[in-house]
Amino acid sequence: MEIQKKLRPVMFVGTSSDVGKSVITAGFCRIFKQDGYSPAPFKAQNMSLNSYATPEGLEIGRAQAVQAEAAGIPCHTDMNPVLLKPTNDQTSQVILNGKSIGNQSAKEYFLSNDRTELFEEVKRAWKRLASRYSPIVMEGAGSISELNLKKRDITNMRMAIAAGAATYLITDIDKGGIFASLYGTMALLEPEEKACIKGIIINKFRGDSALFQEGKKIIEGLCGVPVIGIIPYFKDIFIEEEDAVSLRLKRNQPVNGKVNIAVVLLSRMSNFTDFDCLDKDSRVNLYYTHTKQGIAQADIVILPGSKNTIEDLIEIRNNGLADAITKAHQSGKTVIGICGGYQMMGETIKDPLQIESAEGEVAGLGILPVETTLLSEKTTRQCHFTYRNFPENCIGYEIHMGETRIRGAVQPVAFLDEKHTDGYLLSEKCWGSYLHGILDNQVVINDLIAPYTDLKIEYVDYLQFRSAQYDKLAVLLRENLDIDQVYQNIKD
Repeated sequence: MEIQKKLRPVMFVGTSSDVGKSVITAGFCRIFKQDGYSPAPFKAQNMSLNSYATPEGLEIGRAQAVQAEAAGIPCHTDMNPVLLKPTNDQTSQVILNGKSIGNQSAKEYFLSNDRTELFEEVKRAWKRLASRYSPIVMEGAGSISELNLKKRDITNMRMAIAAGAATYLITDIDKGGIFASLYGTMALLEPEEKACIKGIIINKFRGDSALFQEGKKIIEGLCGVPVIGIIPYFKDIFIEEEDAVSLRLKRNQPVNGKVNIAVVLLSRMSNFTDFDCLDKDSRVNLYYTHTKQGIAQADIVILPGSKNTIEDLIEIRNNGLADAITKAHQSGKTVIGICGGYQMMGETIKDPLQIESAEGEVAGLGILPVETTLLSEKTTRQCHFTYRNFPENCIGYEIHMGETRIRGAVQPVAFLDEKHTDGYLLSEKCWGSYLHGILDNQVVINDLIAPYTDLKIEYVDYLQFRSAQYDKLAVLLRENLDIDQVYQNIKD
């Protein structure tokens, strides 16, 4: 790709996790695209159960795929060379340049000598990306002042220095304590790290930001860098969230007059963005639940994906949710499963290589006549398909380590091409599929909720909807941040 104008990279780091780094990074990707540049996102290391398949069939963090979409380019593994996918509280699957290199405990990963080589891999990915795009819009991870991790850091200030990035520190005022967190963060930086910081962004401000002008001056005096803007708290711009932290805070009750859809809130739930489009349908009330009552009150129950299907299956058996799901199916309610949820709905899940669990084999819910064997090779690919007998073209993607065999006649949910099908259709009210993003397609949503409502809505192109959200986000950032100051710091 020919780059018309070369700019220095810009990086957005945080005083903590969940301060809005991913969303702001996406917003700047769209701003630079609008201004005629060729931006690309970059996050050296991501820890998330939300992942995505690149066009080449490799795996990266979903947030970087979203940011690439905002930049108007295909996602690539160079945008997120290291992805950690937690399998339990102490172990993660390590994805390097889009492919799994096995599971490691936190101790093995963070204390091993491999971190040196990982940092070299990360820098190589960054250089490849920087040779194709400009500016590179970089994102940090968590807090930049974790002193016990800084020597082994491959994603925050060490990466900012290596890239020569103009760096902006983001804090979330809605959490409170920003004076201490900003001052403390800056005070703990080494001189060469502090030199990278060109400004501070205060995010999620409620009320009139004019009332915070004195606070802004105090922060600038304490930290020695300008506050380049105060971004208001917003609820009318829909950008995919990176982590599932906020799911437990979302509404969790049925609503009269709506089609109530309960997503089972698994401990190791992955790819929760599968339900974003469904959540925005005006006919639907979607909620996340880990209670039997929440399942019993729903019209439709969805078993989502899981990074550790076996352990999540054992957990829902122990807490009674499995029985509640089975009863919902037996009473004629709609029950569907996606990826790991599809595997759970089958008769058995075998794990001969103990990829996910020491359990060699566990019984599934027995709703679908399928059995799954977990394999070491992961399937990752983007898919075009048709759903059931509908003619509309649909899109989705697969990320799974299991191979599912159907007992008896094949009754697919989706047709990928002449030779390949996906999932198992027991009835219009019960099916399972490996396809993440299947519910981003209007034809699937309409069919799913048809038994419960006669209301029709105008067709929504979800890709166009997302593009409009990036544009709205860009407007918000332009109105509330000193974009000229950013350009001054990244122009050669």
